Amino acid sequence: MSSRAIKQEVLGLLALTDLERIGEEMRRYPEKDLVNPLFSGLSRPEELVRWHAISLFGQVVPRLAEQEMEAARIVMRRFLWSLNDESGGIGWGAPEAMAEIMLHHDRLAGEYLHMLISYLRPDGPLAHQDGNYIELPALQRGVVWGIGRLAAGRAKELAARGLVADLLPCLQSEDVGVRGLAGWALARLQNGMVEIDMGLKAALLPLAADAGLVRLYEQGQIRVVTVAELSQGAPAHLTVPCGT
Repeated sequence: MSSRAIKQEVLGLLALTDLERIGEEMRRYPEKDLVNPLFSGLSRPEELVRWHAISLFGQVVPRLAEQEMEAARIVMRRFLWSLNDESGGIGWGAPEAMAEIMLHHDRLAGEYLHMLISYLRPDGPLAHQDGNYIELPALQRGVVWGIGRLAAGRAKELAARGLVADLLPCLQSEDVGVRGLAGWALARLQNGMVEIDMGLKAALLPLAADAGLVRLYEQGQIRVVTVAELSQGAPAHLTVPCGT
């Protein structure tokens, strides 16, 4: 099958509503043949297609890594390059896809987690202060969502790397998406910690009355939730129909 035909079939699959079925159907193709179509999915206008592409990166690239680790590294470097000012691109979906991949592959997480974290940190005068802070709120949302997603399986590691302190300033963001997703990520980090961080609980308290609405992608669905609900780790209450 030609690469063009595979791309069209993959984009068609990403438009389906059942994420589990999409994943099953994708197994019909060699992992290396799915990479470029999934990158195309990240640039589609349909929101759910973009998110499904992110989810599928988390399935395809870890399998690719087990076959050929360097091929998986090349994918990760493509994401990093897309977030580089010199690339001329914007990097939509890159932080989220990187996080999804690292959630499901230990070696890739070991090699690239520090890069995702760096997008929350400003550069500093010391050798170890190698931040790559992203100022664009739309990309900040992606980084913060990625940290929250990683907290599902790597909360202790993230906390050990100081992510709580990195996320706290995001709670003051004027962008409701950044603010809400930061609350969500911190709540998930808190749930994964052995000891309750009273300072963190206090930091989340001001969000308890925040009625701002945030679009949250979880388990293949897009939901609308208030910042208050996200900061409490509560499940989303409103599923948004596909294509909206």
